[in-house]
Amino acid sequence: MADVPVALREQQFALARHLRDPRAAPAPAGIEERRLAIYRDLLYNNMQSLLAGNFPVIRATLAEADWNALVRVFYAGHRCHTPLFTEIGREFVRWLDAQESTAAALPPWLAELAHYEWVELALQISDAAPDPGVIGIRPGQPDAMQMLLDGVPVVSPQAWPLAYRWPVYRIGPDYQPGVAPEQPTLLLAHRGADGEVAFATLSPPAFRLLELLSQGDRCGRDCLLAVATEAGADPNVFLAEGGALLLQMLAAGTLCGIRQI
Repeated sequence: MADVPVALREQQFALARHLRDPRAAPAPAGIEERRLAIYRDLLYNNMQSLLAGNFPVIRATLAEADWNALVRVFYAGHRCHTPLFTEIGREFVRWLDAQESTAAALPPWLAELAHYEWVELALQISDAAPDPGVIGIRPGQPDAMQMLLDGVPVVSPQAWPLAYRWPVYRIGPDYQPGVAPEQPTLLLAHRGADGEVAFATLSPPAFRLLELLSQGDRCGRDCLLAVATEAGADPNVFLAEGGALLLQMLAAGTLCGIRQI
């Protein structure tokens, strides 16, 4: 009797291996093929449907055979580190990142497009909130710009600056580039008060400013002057224009307030 749990565990592992990769793993003995076929189809179709819902652009862009082959390789070979269905998309993105250097047959933009698609779902379900010590600022108050310049502007946890080699927001069934452009694609993903996620393109200075602000250790004025120095721009002119940009970010919800130095 002491051997029964061990034998059962071995049978369960053998069944799981077979369901994930029927071609490489034989089915355990004693299970009817008809029943095995039902489970094989059910589990694969659930995974395929879940990924298609998370990555609709990839699903529409790849040929049917290529999409199914991609899902099957992921399903057979990747070991997820979470049982949560909402995290499967993140696992798929991580897996694609790991394949980039070894899977020459995959489109070179696939991993970045998957990340771009995943961001929308991740922001929709994110429960991240600003630090309770953040001081709120109304965009219309007279000293708003001065507060942003003197204090440490806080980037909203629902605003994510993104940088890609490929123009991910353009890729789809009708556009699949073969060569990455010289300039990166810089985007801001932001979840608004209505819960909707929107994407906007960023200029290199605006992206760099958000990078510096996200570090959370310098006042707005210092961050703007750092960007001006890197860009070789006139500090005084850039400071005036950058102050207006900080106000725009505050009004858009990209910034949620300041911390005092």
